[in-house]
Amino acid sequence: MNIFDDLVKLARERKEKPVEGSYTNKLLNDKSLSKAKVLEEINELIESVEKNSNKVHEAADVFYHLLIYLETNNIKIEDVVAELNKRKK
Repeated sequence: MNIFDDLVKLARERKEKPVEGSYTNKLLNDKSLSKAKVLEEINELIESVEKNSNKVHEAADVFYHLLIYLETNNIKIEDVVAELNKRKK
């Protein structure tokens, strides 16, 4: 299982069985916060690329927050992957 599968599994488990104090649950329960974090992390990634610093760290933040944002809005990563597969040429 890869890390993306692990993150999706974590998000889905937290949706079913919330854990008090969980940052993931906080994001899953607050669509505005989840959206704001995706936007913030993307901006931080762009800035880090331009400054050539912390790029990997910021990219990881983007992936985490995007996966949680998708789950928050009931967008299944499997559907996104299927769409990407359709686009292969």
